[in-house]
Formats: sequence, C-alpha cells, structure tokens
Amino acid sequence: MELGRPHLTSLLFLCSVVLFHNLAEANSDLPDDVQSSEDGDRYVTPTVDPARMYFAEHFDDLFDASDIGKRWIKSKATKDDAAEEVAKYDGEWLIELPKRPILANDYGLVLKSKAKHAAIASHLLLNRPFVFDNKPFIVQYEVNLQDGQECGGSYIKLLSAGDSMKNLKQFHDKTPYTIMFGPDKCGNDVKLHFIFRHVNPINKTITEKHCNKQKERLDEPFKDKRPHLYQLIIRPDNTYTIRVDHKTINEGSLLTNFTPPVNPPAEIDDPEDKKPDNWDDREKIADPEATKPDDWHEDEPAQIPDPKATKPSDWLDDVEEMVPDSTAVKPSDWDNDMDGEWEPPIVPNPMCEKAVGCGLWKAPMIANPNYKGKWRPPLIANVNYQGKWSPRKIPNPEFFEDLSPFRMTSIAAVGIEIWSMSSDILFDNIVICDDETVADDWAAQTFDLKIKILDRQAETLVSRFMKYCNSNPWMWAVLLVVVGLPIITVVYFMCFAKSDAKAAVGHSKKTDEFVPVDDERDAMGLDGARSDKTQLNANEVPSSLAGEAGQAENDEDEEEEEEDEDEGDGVEDVHVAQQTVDKEEEDEGESGATVDSRNAEPGEGLKKRKARKD
Repeated sequence: MELGRPHLTSLLFLCSVVLFHNLAEANSDLPDDVQSSEDGDRYVTPTVDPARMYFAEHFDDLFDASDIGKRWIKSKATKDDAAEEVAKYDGEWLIELPKRPILANDYGLVLKSKAKHAAIASHLLLNRPFVFDNKPFIVQYEVNLQDGQECGGSYIKLLSAGDSMKNLKQFHDKTPYTIMFGPDKCGNDVKLHFIFRHVNPINKTITEKHCNKQKERLDEPFKDKRPHLYQLIIRPDNTYTIRVDHKTINEGSLLTNFTPPVNPPAEIDDPEDKKPDNWDDREKIADPEATKPDDWHEDEPAQIPDPKATKPSDWLDDVEEMVPDSTAVKPSDWDNDMDGEWEPPIVPNPMCEKAVGCGLWKAPMIANPNYKGKWRPPLIANVNYQGKWSPRKIPNPEFFEDLSPFRMTSIAAVGIEIWSMSSDILFDNIVICDDETVADDWAAQTFDLKIKILDRQAETLVSRFMKYCNSNPWMWAVLLVVVGLPIITVVYFMCFAKSDAKAAVGHSKKTDEFVPVDDERDAMGLDGARSDKTQLNANEVPSSLAGEAGQAENDEDEEEEEEDEDEGDGVEDVHVAQQTVDKEEEDEGESGATVDSRNAEPGEGLKKRKARKD
C-alpha cells in the first residue's frame, strides 16, 4: 500500500522531531568545556595504600612551597665531568597546577628551569624496597611537556638499594640505579628508554642493558602539550611490556631483546691466533697476461676545448670584466701609513652587461672522445684463493648463563635526574606496585579522567552525534528516514517522471486509429479551398509560368503530407506509400504520356496535378 503525500509528510516530521530531540540529548550527554570543567571539579585525589603499593605520589597535598620537602629531596650535588658553571644541580622544582588545568586541585611536580641540571628523589613508602622475587614489577607515571620538547629527557630512575640512599641530597648522574625508564629526545633522535643494570654473577661487574627500539616513532608526546602515561611491566618469566597511554608499543624478553645481550657468547675469538703470512684471501686478482692496447692513451685529458666553437663577433676582447669602482670615495679616516695606499674596490664592468662577453675569450670545454683514463688489467678468479680468514674459537673464560635477569637489584627510591632545553616539564601520578589492577585503578582516577575531558573539549557537534548514534544504533534508522527518504524521493521524481511521460505519449500514438490524409482534408473542406486557389493562380499567371507555380504548390503539398505521415508509426508509412504508388500508376495509365508543364496549356497542367493529387 502506498503512502499518501500527507502521510509521508507526517512521517518525516515525526522522525525529524525524534532526530533533533536525540541530537540535543547527545549534546547534553557529551558536555562542552563548561561541563568538562564540572567533571574536573569532581576529581578526588586517589588514596595511597601502602599495603598494595610500594610507591605512590600524586603531589596534591604538597602545593605549599615548604611542603615539597616532606617527601622529596632536592639534590645539592655537582657533576664530576662538567664545567664548574654548569656542574651544579641547581634546576628549580615546584609543585603547581598545570598551565592548562584539567582537574581541579590536581597538582604536579614541575621543572621550571631549562638548560640546567636538575635532580630530585624520594624514598619508597615506609622505606620498604621493592625486591624482584616472584611478583611482577610495574612502574607508571605521567609526563606533560607543557612547552613541548626539542632536546632533553623526562625519564625517571629507580635507584638501587644501598649506602647511596642514605643521603639523597648527593643524588647525581653516577648514583647507582636499577632501571631507567621514560622518554628522551634531541633533534630527530626520539627514544623511550628502558635500561636495566645487570650484575655479572661471576665477577659482580655491572653492565647497562638497553632495550631495543620500538618500531613506532613517538613524536606526538613531544609536541602536543598533553599529559601522557608511561607504563613498564616486568614479569618473573623475564618478559616485559611497555605501554604509552595504555597502548602497547614494545614487548619482548630480557634475554633476547637487549643490547648487549644479558648472557655473553659461550665461545670467543682466540686473541692469540694470527693470520698466516702466506694466507691468500684475494678472491679475484688482476689478469697477469693482459696488456694495454696500443691505442690506449692515458695522458688524454677528460675535457678539451670545443674545436667547433667560434668567438662571437661582438665579444669585447679589450674590455676588462672587473674594473675599479669610479664612484668609490676614500674614507676620511684612511691612514696611508697605517692602512697602506688606498685603492677603490673592484666591481663588474658595466660595459660587459650589455655585451655578449668581454675579456679574454675561451672556447667552452667538451668531453674528450679519446679519453679512456688510466688502464687497468681485468680481474680474474684467483686460483690460490683460500677464503676469508678468521681466528679460531675458544671457550669464553667470562661466560655465564643467567636465566633469571628479572632478579635485579632491589629498588629503594625514585629519582628524576635530567637536563633539558625546555621548561615546565610536569611529572605526576608516579606509582610502583606488583599488581596491574592497582596501576590501572590509579590511572582510571587520574590520567583516564584527564584524557576523557580533553577529548570531550576537542569534539565537535558532528562527532558527538556520531558517537551517540554508535551507542544507540536505532538512531541510524531515524537518520535514514529523515535524510535518506527525501533524497530518494527527489531522485525518483527527477529520473522517472520524464520517462513516464514519454511512455504515455508513445502509447497513445500506437493505439490511435489511422485516418487517411485525403479523407481528413475532405472533412475539413480543404480540397475546395485549395482548388479555388489553384484555379485563381492559373487565371492570373502566364501559361509559361503556370506549370512552375503548380509544381511548387505540389511540392508544398507533398511536404505537408510527409509531415503528417511521420507522426504515424511504420504501418502507416507503408500504407501511405502504397497508396501513392497506386495513384501514380493510375495517372500514368490514364494519360498514356508524360506531360510537359512548360508546353502544356494551363488547364491541362492543373488537371494533371488535380488528378495526381486526387
């Protein structure tokens, strides 16, 4: 059953009301900056639980200038390998809100200075170190490069337990650490450090092991000026996972994905083994039987003057290319005794600007066709080739096999020791624990809430509506009716209205009853009028022109008949053509001869035309 126009209009109106109502609802569900600010006001500082965490820092209760010293210790040390003016760790640390506040009363640790060494550290909760035993190790923290970053680091160091932890005021670049983790950039070199210090189980030496680079470049965190969450998970089975903003960007094994590898090779090259003097490791040698061809001239230059070149006729040979500047004036303070004799500066000769050239003309250089270069004999296979020499292998005296590199040195403190050309680097929400759920819950109360608000602020009305439709799939049906149905209706009438009209016209032509042309004209009384007009013309024109006038009139009649015949279909054309042939045969049979209209009497010409016409 087809819907009438009123019913269709009512349906579209109803769907439009539903669409715009839900669009307004979607806009209210996905708030703007003001509503996002209200969400930020509902931020609650997460609770620190020492029973589930080894370290947790939100900085929200350290906003007074003197409060930072309650849990954090600024370094007063100096670097050993730096100039005195830059060796001090005199970078400025403050607890303050971000430049672009997102959550109410959400403070962070901010490095305010740039181009200075800065170091600060804090002990783990209850001075309880993290021991790498049978539980995973998780560390995560936020960094917001509020001014971007061109050269500098924003990583943290997890300091090793030991005597150096007794005085964190002497924390510096040589202080022992177990893990260094975080972003670093200088120019186009972008890194996400994961370095752990491995202890040789035989001689107790310590070697830094650097994680292989991730495949994906991390450019956005250094320029978007938004907070980013960095998380490192190390498991007792020696696997690790690195995530940025909850996205895994690097993972692997401590045994296979680090340089240098944790375990040294079982065999090494024998340092005492030397290559024999008669060892021939030349794979190819010069052919000793080859001789230089007689036509090979090594002294031929690579380029020669073009012998076909000729000097232009307007070349100025006697004019110098560079001449003294005639407008130059000797400076008033010029002292010939001190400065020597003054000479004007040399400038291009203005006469050469309008000429093809001036000065000594030289033919241009071209490639020398006889040049072949230095001759060398061709190379052939060396029959005495013994292969590439390599020293023999011997057992590695320092070989060991550590199958549990996860058991690293215990961690006693968290430290930040960096140098940066950018200021206002904000650190926040540093967490160390052994349960991923604890770290995720902390991130949900802090970082995830910030990102949710920032994403809402960046959304447009269209993106909000699309998001609402995805969460309410039935809205797609309403959208299809309100938008799609009118478009389909318009396209239908535009495309099919004309074709329907043409079909109706064609149908009427094929079903109309055929009416002979002569009968139709007789019914309209046209024959009498045309006969009277022909008779009148015959009486008025001379006999010599009567035939021509009659022929012209006959041509007009035939054109009119052809136009009438074209309006019918093919059957009518055949019928009319057959009638015409029959008429002509009857006329020829009655006359018995061809009539010349120029010589015939006017009346006879008219009779012939009248008979042929009838």
